[in-house]
Amino acid sequence: MIPVRLRLMTSISTPERACPLLAPTVAANPLWRALAGELTLLTGGRHTDYRRIARLSLEQVQRLVEEEWQRANTDLLSPGEDDTGSTAAEIIQQQDADDERCQQLASQFGIRPLLTRRFKYLSTGESRKVLLCQALMARQDLLILDEQFDGLDVTSRQQLSERLAGLAGSACTLVLILNRFEDIPNYIDRVGILVDCALTRTGSRQSLLAEALVAQLAHLESLQDLTLPEADPPQQASLPAGEPLITLRDGVVSYQDQPILHHLNWQVVPGQHWQIVGPNGAGKSTLLSLVTGDHPQGYSNDLTLFGRRRGSGETIWDIKRHIGYVSSSLHLDYRVSASPRSVILSGFFDSIGVYQAASERQQQLTRQWLRLLGLDSQADDAFHGLSWGQQRPTLIARALVKHPALLILDEPLQGLDPLNRQLVRRWIDVLIGQGSTQLLFVSHHAEDAPECITHRLTFVPDADRYRYQVETLNA
Repeated sequence: MIPVRLRLMTSISTPERACPLLAPTVAANPLWRALAGELTLLTGGRHTDYRRIARLSLEQVQRLVEEEWQRANTDLLSPGEDDTGSTAAEIIQQQDADDERCQQLASQFGIRPLLTRRFKYLSTGESRKVLLCQALMARQDLLILDEQFDGLDVTSRQQLSERLAGLAGSACTLVLILNRFEDIPNYIDRVGILVDCALTRTGSRQSLLAEALVAQLAHLESLQDLTLPEADPPQQASLPAGEPLITLRDGVVSYQDQPILHHLNWQVVPGQHWQIVGPNGAGKSTLLSLVTGDHPQGYSNDLTLFGRRRGSGETIWDIKRHIGYVSSSLHLDYRVSASPRSVILSGFFDSIGVYQAASERQQQLTRQWLRLLGLDSQADDAFHGLSWGQQRPTLIARALVKHPALLILDEPLQGLDPLNRQLVRRWIDVLIGQGSTQLLFVSHHAEDAPECITHRLTFVPDADRYRYQVETLNA
């Protein structure tokens, strides 16, 4: 699974209390701290009937283990004294010395044989169970667990989940903050989704997981070691090995003596995926038109595309056959009657709609793309009946059927709500991560970038023109 900004928050609810929710990576830590009452809210309010609240995260486990090891290395120990650290029982009873309840909880979580062992020598899964017992010693009525299954093997996740199930019928409300849909235990009754710091969905587990968008996100988790469908036709002419796809030296484009691009030096080498960021009117579209061969001033610049210098006798089709392109305007062109199947098929013919018979191989490859997108059951539905978060990946698949060297996504998140934006970002990461196609991702905001982006070109306002900032992100 791709690292993501989406986080899940699920909860077991007692009959008297319901705590629905779901959440993003950057927001999760402040979220559970706010739920636990550990943060001052800048706006809004917080109301709770819970009196005893505990929260537990992997960060806390790691910090406690580190403290235990530091105790063994302290200069305060007497000569010859051997500090072997706290036992699991001592950790559990740090706040409440009740040996009978400690034994009871240890039995419930299957760690009673570990009570006399030193905490710092326990495995990650064992350490988490110890701290869970510690949190439950005070009989909390709200327990918040952040990524309790993260880093555990399959057996340990199953064992911990079974132990937590025992709390479902108790007076304690349990909130789990998760990254993966597959980690949601069967006994969860309420789910919420938080994307980009916005709570986008809440509801019953059954109804929420049945939603098309959520089902699509869950489908992405099942794509392990996927192979993209083959190209048709197979790639004939390979690009020069190791050569840059794009080289622009001292690029200048002007209109009526007004500079649009002002001495831009930029190169896209193999393996790089670029985000191009800047406000409206900065020149992003002009740069794209140079890359696609559509701008007439490409001939007056030192511009090399896919190994050939502009003006060296190449045709515009020599350029475009290496490029897949998706934009908001292309999306609007599909107002014609179309199905997801016909949209993907049209990519083989570079047309809006299908106006000729497709070969059996093209039909077969289209079925593979539909299956990959999780749309095989909706293959012949109306394209405009899909959510926009499903339409955009379908258009991306259309652009990738020929496995182009370069995929240009021009504002692919424009007009999408947070959950649809997250769905499209995830699909971009999946599709780009499994192929050899390189990405140019154009947007107004740096935070729109999918995880696969390695470099960023930012158009920065500078007096009456723009300067260019290049950053290496995840190369």
